Amino acid sequence: MSATRPNPLQWIAYACGAKLPESMNDWVLNDITGDHYVVRHLVRAMVPFLPLFAIFMLFPGPLWLRGSMVLLGILLALFYSVVYIHQNRARRLQKNGLPMDLDNPRRKAAREAEEDAYRRLWAR
Repeated sequence: MSATRPNPLQWIAYACGAKLPESMNDWVLNDITGDHYVVRHLVRAMVPFLPLFAIFMLFPGPLWLRGSMVLLGILLALFYSVVYIHQNRARRLQKNGLPMDLDNPRRKAAREAEEDAYRRLWAR
């Protein structure tokens, strides 16, 4: 894997949907298809909402109510992030000039082994 990583401003822009330079394609590939990609996706998905959560904390009212607004926002954002993780993943790969169907090699091998076992069991 390349040692080229995005700087903090590039990462924030990437988290908000920007394309990274081609020199960082190895990093993007690992970020989107590597181990723990779900956790990275969920963290990345929260970044665009941080200003909204900060505004919620500025609303008048008791702290518990403002905190509840932020919590509801986080839960909704996480829900939709999980629901659309595969579409978002394919779009990020496409936007960075990579094939949309790339997957983690270990997961791909495990899936193929499972499919082969299924075919052997049920093929007659």
